[in-house]
Amino acid sequence: MAEQDLIYQVEGPVAFVTINRAPARNAITPEAVGLFHAALDQAQADADVRVVCVTGAGDKAFCSGADLGGGMQDDAGRRSHFDEYARLISRLAEFPKPTVARVNGHCLAGGTGFMLACDIVLAKASAHFGTPEVNVGLFPMMIGALIFRNVPRKKAMEMILLGQRLTAAQALEMGMVTRVVADADFDAEVAAVLAALAAKSPIGLRLGKQAFAAVEQMPLAEAVRYLAGQLLEVAGTQDAREGITAFLEKRTPHFKGV
Repeated sequence: MAEQDLIYQVEGPVAFVTINRAPARNAITPEAVGLFHAALDQAQADADVRVVCVTGAGDKAFCSGADLGGGMQDDAGRRSHFDEYARLISRLAEFPKPTVARVNGHCLAGGTGFMLACDIVLAKASAHFGTPEVNVGLFPMMIGALIFRNVPRKKAMEMILLGQRLTAAQALEMGMVTRVVADADFDAEVAAVLAALAAKSPIGLRLGKQAFAAVEQMPLAEAVRYLAGQLLEVAGTQDAREGITAFLEKRTPHFKGV
């Protein structure tokens, strides 16, 4: 039986979503997009899952973009795939639990959308990045919405129009990734970040992420007023009371997500 194009696996408080096509540089298929949606459904519904980690199988590629072969040779197939991919990266960007992209290898084209949609991006020093769509007569359309939310316009346009690969150091300088980690230290760094996120208050992180998403397009005064109300809501949770009590008692808080 053939392996699935995407694997969902829970380890303690962490849900791992792994694009499972290492021989194809983890190119994303329509089937994988559907499985990705199902994985997010499970992660959101599982109260024991506190953080989601998105990665690719093997050690060569995180995701090399769309599989330009199967399922996209006709207009109907392309439209369906593009629509579902667009819905997926929007959903990932607005996911209520913290998300981490474990960029274990090259991240190109549509893989950039998965990476930028995550809250935190940890990249191997040996990884390369880029949007090479122009080299095959295409253009990085949907992911552009995320690129311009993370990268200064001139640097973004240079990357998009030239279609050249960037080093991890260049991606870090542009604001595309959070940290670049030596390959030998990569897994330990990812584990430490995931553990740190899992130890936070789930309800505090959820309310905070939702609030920040809501104010992104608001005028400053309106945003500040809205966030004041959201802080009041967070402060009224049991986790907030536990966190403050633990701080005063000089102990580690025990968050329950309520």
